[in-house]
Amino acid sequence: MKVLLYGINFYPELTGIGKYSGEMAVWLAAQGHEVDVVTAPPYYPQWQVGEGYSAWWYRLESCPETGERLRVLRCPLWIPGTVNGITRLLHLGSFAISSFFGLMWGLARRPDVMLVVIPTLFQTPHSLLLAKLAGVPAWLHVQDFEVDAALDMGLIGASGGRKVGLVKSVALKIESFLMRRFDRVSSISHAMVERLLHKGVAPERVIEFPNWVDVSDIHPIQPRQSMRHELGIADDVTVVMYSGNMGEKQGLDVLIDAARLLRRAPSIQFILAGSGSAEERLKAGAADLPNVVWLPLQPKEKLNAFLGTADIHILPQRADAADLVMPSKLTGMLSSGRAVIGTAHEATELGRVLDVCGLRVSPGDPQALADAIRALAEDPVRRKNLGSAGRAYAEGTLDKGVILTDFLVELQQLLRPECPA
Repeated sequence: MKVLLYGINFYPELTGIGKYSGEMAVWLAAQGHEVDVVTAPPYYPQWQVGEGYSAWWYRLESCPETGERLRVLRCPLWIPGTVNGITRLLHLGSFAISSFFGLMWGLARRPDVMLVVIPTLFQTPHSLLLAKLAGVPAWLHVQDFEVDAALDMGLIGASGGRKVGLVKSVALKIESFLMRRFDRVSSISHAMVERLLHKGVAPERVIEFPNWVDVSDIHPIQPRQSMRHELGIADDVTVVMYSGNMGEKQGLDVLIDAARLLRRAPSIQFILAGSGSAEERLKAGAADLPNVVWLPLQPKEKLNAFLGTADIHILPQRADAADLVMPSKLTGMLSSGRAVIGTAHEATELGRVLDVCGLRVSPGDPQALADAIRALAEDPVRRKNLGSAGRAYAEGTLDKGVILTDFLVELQQLLRPECPA
């Protein structure tokens, strides 16, 4: 097949959508398919263009691993110095405009199918139009319900009021109208698939396409194989880790508050690794905490050793983001074979997963989180059991090869519906 992949985030971004889109494209190319990618220069989650890239010029590149089977067209975009609702919209709009011409390049190469990854919804009107004009089936993959999240979490506008209610109604109607026009629409969890159906997407067009983990790359290791010695961490210290994007949607304030409650526990060390729009605010709020260490995102070749440094992984989630996003970092946490504590309500999909193979506390409750951390820090047997349960869950439901093979079957069915799967 010839696949055209269209999305603002892509490799070499280390977290979130860019990570998964990059791995998917490389995997498809490794199976012998041709993949053209229309994307932006890497900028996330640091919100600054990656070294060696320009935000102002188009750039065509190929992947060293797959050669001409994977070609990437980088399109210009504006990256704001301060990220808020308005600047985020302008940022997304700039990519929508520049990538329109990139999409024309991709469609001129006569793909068999176009795969559009959102966020951002700004991409969908012209991708639908151009796909229809070119006679190319269009598949929409929803990694994040950005409209719901932006409105419900107050990232755009203030909550409440007739004006905001009208904006929300119009935005959701436009989103639903666009989604219903794609030949296939997928998302990454059961709850997010249900939301697609609620938005009016026909059931026969909806597919669950979850995020994954390479269980051979991320696997349990012994403490001596981890980065504990490199980071100067004593053997008797319990390491509590968060690694990933530090944006407002992640709800990391509860982790800082829990660290404050545990500041007099010398055997518990917090490591927060990553960057994002909330990073500086979070660091300022934790400036007086000696039990919190800040690190950058670790490169892929160090990721397994880094995740294995943790005794406990923390996955915070704001209550108002429940089932609007399924945190992608959960896959690596579980595969690492370390205990995971997450903040989620019981009825959410994240809550159900945590009840199977992790420890769940209520979102926004730093005392409950601190108590859970302290209890696990004092119980290495329970930590080991939770880590084993998480690893088993990753092997059974999150394996990269299985998930992408199933996706490929669905993709081929879209092109040849008369053939049995």
